[in-house]
Amino acid sequence: MRTKIWTMEEGLSGAVEALRQKETVAFPTETVYGLGADATSEEAVSKIFKAKGRPADNPLIVHIGERSQLSTVATSWSETAEKCMDAFWPGPLTVIVPSNHEAAPNVTSNLDTIGVRMPDHPVALELLSKAGVPIAAPSANSSGKPSPTTAEHVYEDLNGKITGIVDGGPTGVGVESTVVDCTSEVPVILRPGGITKEDLERVFDEVQVDPALEGTGERPKSPGMKYRHYAPDVPLWLVEGEDERFVTVLKYYKEEGKKIGVIASRELAAKLDHQPVAECGSRNNMAEVAVELYNALRSFSETDTELILCETFGEEGMGTAVMNRLRKAADHIFV
Repeated sequence: MRTKIWTMEEGLSGAVEALRQKETVAFPTETVYGLGADATSEEAVSKIFKAKGRPADNPLIVHIGERSQLSTVATSWSETAEKCMDAFWPGPLTVIVPSNHEAAPNVTSNLDTIGVRMPDHPVALELLSKAGVPIAAPSANSSGKPSPTTAEHVYEDLNGKITGIVDGGPTGVGVESTVVDCTSEVPVILRPGGITKEDLERVFDEVQVDPALEGTGERPKSPGMKYRHYAPDVPLWLVEGEDERFVTVLKYYKEEGKKIGVIASRELAAKLDHQPVAECGSRNNMAEVAVELYNALRSFSETDTELILCETFGEEGMGTAVMNRLRKAADHIFV
């Protein structure tokens, strides 16, 4: 299969027709690039799993272009869900609501709930509206690898495995949507992402975090809760503590003769006499770090780097999502 790349100048007609023909199409959202297929077709959705090498028991998020499309995949939904949609749609927030089982069973992993979101990206919204069906779309990468934030990242992972890619330029948020269970009165965060706990607390009196984020839950209701994700091609070690500790750890492994790559904030990078360094923004602006994170994780592919050392970040605001991704990607953590 030859993977087609559609530019914005070409328009979306080719991508829309491919989706209608039950094929797979990667497209930009405000978070990362998604790999889409008709959510009502088990055959189409199975092509997502095959292309990504994704475990079949890992549910998918359904994307819609208009709020009225929610009723195509959900039965009724709670006031909690309504408040989330009012406050954050379109945007990087996925609501978990009761499924009406119109979506293919491999979308939900046969759960009675389904995750739905409306992305805040003009290309995605136009594509979803023109497709005329809800679109299941996990991140458009090989399963377990860093998510793609450019069309080039998608092509690196999935060339020859999917029908086409809509090249809408770099994404904005950089990490996936926040997933919130809205099946009860109190919203429960199942996956941290582009909408922070603090954002939700401005809408709700109480916001809970699911124990599964700490590895203590049972069957996952959300993507990204069960399997290792976001891992670069090179082993990734996280280094907790002050900058001086990072400098010491880096020096030790350099003296051992290892070829080290570093992922660091602007502040730490300024203290290092070392190359290569993938700088990922200021630690005082975690939204900036989130935007650069996956590109940094991918930056050492096809190099002679043997080990990546990465600093850790405070877990407030977007830092929660950043550290969630880094822990899932890491082979080891220096504590």
